[in-house]
Amino acid sequence: MNNNHRCFYSTHIDLLLEFRTQIVEVLNPTLATTLDKKKNQVKQAHWNVKGINFYQLHELFDAIASELERYIDLFAERITALGGVALGTARIAAQYSTLPEYPLENSEGKYHLQALAERLAIYAMSLRESIDVTVDLGDADTSESTRKFRGRLTRGCGFSMPICKLKKKL
Repeated sequence: MNNNHRCFYSTHIDLLLEFRTQIVEVLNPTLATTLDKKKNQVKQAHWNVKGINFYQLHELFDAIASELERYIDLFAERITALGGVALGTARIAAQYSTLPEYPLENSEGKYHLQALAERLAIYAMSLRESIDVTVDLGDADTSESTRKFRGRLTRGCGFSMPICKLKKKL
């Protein structure tokens, strides 16, 4: 993420400024994508789902948004702990998110599930890339917390498994 927020604050984190800068450059797009996934895409599905499974999907999408909220704070707080500036406005999230635009043309539950599952796969891949970079830079704390979050996404502990189960029923 190329930005003009190169000012770093002093910190007691035991990483070189060069490494902290590179980690923040990885975490800010992760923050943007997480904000986009939660605030924009999951809530879009939550607000607009229609059909026979409305209630279950409405609740599921709300649970997904709540789960993502925890990790928005985690990424933003890690950026600031490293001495960086967390770039988390809606405009920045839209500009730097790695997710494709959410489709608006259909409101049936199965289409929302498909759209969210596709974006979840892209999101999980970008988290894997963030983990790889932070490992290479020696930031075990960031890589471990991101790895745990990615695990919740991909193993279904959080919400991807309910999406898979509901897709099979539809």
